[in-house]
Amino acid sequence: MTFSLAAASRGIAGLMPQPNPATKIILGLNFCMFLVSVVATYAATNHLSMMASVNGQVLSRLGARETISLLFHQEWWRMVTAIFLHANLLHIVMNTWAFLDLGPPLEELYGSARYLFLYVATGIIGYVFSTAVDIALRRPGASVGASGAIMGLLGLYLAVSGRRGGAYFQSIRRQLLQWVVIIFAFGFLMGGIDNAAHLGGLASGYLFGRTFADREPADAKERRRAILLALAALLAVISSFAEMIRHYAANLS
Repeated sequence: MTFSLAAASRGIAGLMPQPNPATKIILGLNFCMFLVSVVATYAATNHLSMMASVNGQVLSRLGARETISLLFHQEWWRMVTAIFLHANLLHIVMNTWAFLDLGPPLEELYGSARYLFLYVATGIIGYVFSTAVDIALRRPGASVGASGAIMGLLGLYLAVSGRRGGAYFQSIRRQLLQWVVIIFAFGFLMGGIDNAAHLGGLASGYLFGRTFADREPADAKERRRAILLALAALLAVISSFAEMIRHYAANLS
């Protein structure tokens, strides 16, 4: 198994763009799904708004997080697919700006394999928390976007800056906390923002940051563990998108 994992990691690394391959793959998937969403919206409505707003039914068919679908139809794959969907051009541009600011340094810090797992895991946990809040409030909520996972990256940064200490990292930590306050203040003032997913992503990112060593894997055992985590994240993404395609095709027929 050790030799197989090592060979697989070398093969995957050779196929990935360098540097920051995981960041580029996530970004590419985000824009690919947005393009699919826009094309599907035009096909369904024969209309596109100036901000390229995606039709709600299209988002639903492509895998938006929907509390009713999760509870009554057991469509758990929506917890993953929703991470890669966006509602309009402004939504994806703002998330991309934050993602490119936070993502590459963290990928270099943790290594691509760990970073990929952390991004997907915090995104899923954010949506799990969002669904739990919907259930507690007895509301049929729905949401899309990478912001839960991006808040997970912010939580990782908070954990790293708190662990390392020193004047430089204390300054970074103050800036990050200001970001958190602004994001949640904006979320509560504006409608249509999934604050619960933001909170779940932030909290899980911080906890992961306190658990994981803030460096790349140091030996063969840590590298194998990181590869297994990355493979688990990839399996979750691939299987969820396969379910989304099956669901989309079934609703077309």
